[in-house]
Amino acid sequence: MSKILVIGAGGQLGQCLRIVAVRRGIVDIVFPAEQDANILDESILNALLAKEQPVFVINCAAYTAVDKAEDEVELAKAINETGARYLASACATHDAALVHVSTDFVFEGKAVKLLTENDEAKPINVYGVTKLDGEKAVTAILPAHYIVRTSWLYSEYANNFVKTMLKLGAERDELSIIADQVGTPTYAIDLANAIYDIIESGQTDYGIYHYSNEGVTSWFDFAKAIFDISRMEVKVNPIPGLAYPTKAIRPPFSVMDKTKIKTTFNIKIPYWKDSLAACITQLG
Repeated sequence: MSKILVIGAGGQLGQCLRIVAVRRGIVDIVFPAEQDANILDESILNALLAKEQPVFVINCAAYTAVDKAEDEVELAKAINETGARYLASACATHDAALVHVSTDFVFEGKAVKLLTENDEAKPINVYGVTKLDGEKAVTAILPAHYIVRTSWLYSEYANNFVKTMLKLGAERDELSIIADQVGTPTYAIDLANAIYDIIESGQTDYGIYHYSNEGVTSWFDFAKAIFDISRMEVKVNPIPGLAYPTKAIRPPFSVMDKTKIKTTFNIKIPYWKDSLAACITQLG
């Protein structure tokens, strides 16, 4: 295995990459502290890559607060676009391939169809715009890139929908959850495994790839499944998105086609409910 450097090691996916590295016996990997891998400081990034000389860099650093991004446009742009550009430039200088994590929110989500990597990206909120701009920056600067779009990420770590539902379910008997936004949850442990599969494949089929767990669901059905698997007695009421207005508009349908990543890297993708059960078991 070639040396790997993880940027954004303290976040949800970064923590999962660390856990999975141990499980897979990956030892030639570096998880620097945030101050030693500041994605907004080009000189720090270049110094880090010069010191570590990685063959692969995984970028998990991102501004992901979708609603706050509507007010913090410059900060979201700095982290998601400028930071991605700085990192891609550093990778180009130091001959490293980059695995850059992006999002299904680059899509408008109006068409009810499986979204492929060739479909037009047309984001409808600031977060999606900045993530798409980050993709474009990476593509323009660094030929040796794998951009992996994912969706509805959750795990045992950091803040996410699963942990929020478990917390609210312990406090309330009844919840109202949006039922007209459809996508696919992704267990960050599964995504971490897929990223290592890409790296270990030795393939240089660079480009954009889609990865989420298999299957389709709504936020309402996702919440129902969380409570059913956890055996929590919580009544879940389906509501339209219009009944719960948010600053950022969400794509109503963002189910991605994973054919390309499965066939290129021979990746087996778990069904979303099976992975959810695994996560809830870990949460205990």
